[in-house]
Amino acid sequence: MNRILLVEDHERLAGLISKGLGDAGIAVDVVDRIATAWSALQQVPYRALVLDRGLPGGDGLDLLKRLRAAGLGTPCLVLTARDALHDRVEGLEAGADDYLPKPFAMDEMVARVRALLRRPVESRTLAPGHGDLQLRPDAGTLCCDGESVTLASAEMQIMLLLVEKGGDTVRRSALEAAGWGLGEAVTPNALDVALHRLRRKLQAVGSAQRIVNVRNLGYALRETSVDQ
Repeated sequence: MNRILLVEDHERLAGLISKGLGDAGIAVDVVDRIATAWSALQQVPYRALVLDRGLPGGDGLDLLKRLRAAGLGTPCLVLTARDALHDRVEGLEAGADDYLPKPFAMDEMVARVRALLRRPVESRTLAPGHGDLQLRPDAGTLCCDGESVTLASAEMQIMLLLVEKGGDTVRRSALEAAGWGLGEAVTPNALDVALHRLRRKLQAVGSAQRIVNVRNLGYALRETSVDQ
């Protein structure tokens, strides 16, 4: 399932948007502040961002500019009550992919988000591969030297984060957030089960990459011939 991040501080509107997109098969994580959104975007490989401009502590465009400066190309739909031409231009120049003024019809919101999700995942600047591995999120597969294996949705999100970190250590909490979203109820061993399956699938395609446990820190992709 596609997962997006909604940054909206109006609780009722956030609930309506989340329900409308959820009914359309799009999973939504909701945050209401710029700092929280920035943190979430570092942990979860979201397919798209729906961003309100009027947020506590600043303009949503400040977050968007920061994302683009950091090289993160997550497709972004900006929401705003400002409908003047210069406001739309300002949003697009800040790095927005689309712009939707309030009030709006939910059908239009869904259509615009779906349009963003149709963009290839490679539009993200973060690498879709590491070492001998390649991920194909649209096909739901992990590939190595012509061999491929299907990944479940949570497994793909976990692998995307590990791959994007390029061998750096990723905290357990970040992997859980990537696999199941922010605020989702996750059983204590859900991540352990997913990692076990991913280790077996890495071996199945003949990859030299392994998911290793970095004691007291988290997990990382490392090239090794020894399972850890």
